[in-house]
Amino acid sequence: MFDRLEEAQLRLTQINEKLMEPDIVSDLDTYRSLMKEYKNLEPVVETYTRYKAAREEFEEAKTMLDEGGLDPEFKEMVQEQYTESREKMETISAELKVLLLPRDPNDDKNVVVEIRGGAGGEEAALFAGSLYRMYSMYAESKGWKTEILGSNDTELGGFKEVSFLIEGDGAYSKLKYESGVHRVQRVPDTEASGRIHTSTVTVAVLPEVEDVELEILPTDLQIDTYRSGGAGGQHVNKTESAIRITHLPTGIVVECQDERSQHKNKEKAMRVLRSRLYERMQQEQADKIASERRSQVGTGDRSERIRTYNFPQGRVTDHRIGLTLYKIEAIMNGSIDEITDALRAYDQAEKLKGSDDNA
Repeated sequence: MFDRLEEAQLRLTQINEKLMEPDIVSDLDTYRSLMKEYKNLEPVVETYTRYKAAREEFEEAKTMLDEGGLDPEFKEMVQEQYTESREKMETISAELKVLLLPRDPNDDKNVVVEIRGGAGGEEAALFAGSLYRMYSMYAESKGWKTEILGSNDTELGGFKEVSFLIEGDGAYSKLKYESGVHRVQRVPDTEASGRIHTSTVTVAVLPEVEDVELEILPTDLQIDTYRSGGAGGQHVNKTESAIRITHLPTGIVVECQDERSQHKNKEKAMRVLRSRLYERMQQEQADKIASERRSQVGTGDRSERIRTYNFPQGRVTDHRIGLTLYKIEAIMNGSIDEITDALRAYDQAEKLKGSDDNA
């Protein structure tokens, strides 16, 4: 571990020197690449610097205690420094192990989020709208930008399905554990007898993919145009601006009708298609490596029930880690950091366990 930390420290120094070179500053692509690497290394090196300071204090105290001859009062102070610095080293060492875990290459990417109403009809569609609002408010609290890529809304203001882009630093790292089936238990507004209904909504979180990462041949695409129309005749367009793209080799179909411009709808549909194809490619790669440990919270299986939102009890439970919070109103208003942080910590602990087993 310490060899890797020394290498990281040396590399950060090299990057600092390179960033001062005029040629690098004028080369935007190289500059961005170096800044990204710098940003990833900086917390590792800063933590390692704290570790070395604690180790120096520990060794200094140990030397004095080993040599002996200290008066009782001073010896007590040195003993305290010895104990505190040793505990500090253990704490920082644990932090370093987490920081040195292999990074998910998608963590810094923007995300495409797809939400679809499942079992429960109109109530499921309404909850799909509630989840869209929750993620939008979460994104806003982070200073991220949200843009709808495509939607199929209902007359009561819900969504049969909605896909949207969230642009922001580390968006995928925060939201990647949201993929799966979200279950809601509540009394619908449409229910006269006051009975609690259970409905489900499917969420998929996909890293946004750039053109350079995935080649899509024009001959593999079937592009159809049609007239768009929303619930109750809303957004009806007399021109054929809506777009349906079928990727013939995989059968994946993406539709977009939110924009009045056919060109804009096609652009949005292609962003979603690229993300879906990339997700499929990653899944196929993961399936080929059967022996590789896969995190329980990181599978993103859309058939897995991951969370329940119980409105009568004000409770939200994430079933993967057994976390229950009685603050459903705050969560539905976008305060989901406590959940995402707990999932991330659990995932890291599982990966650490796996790396210890393989050591």
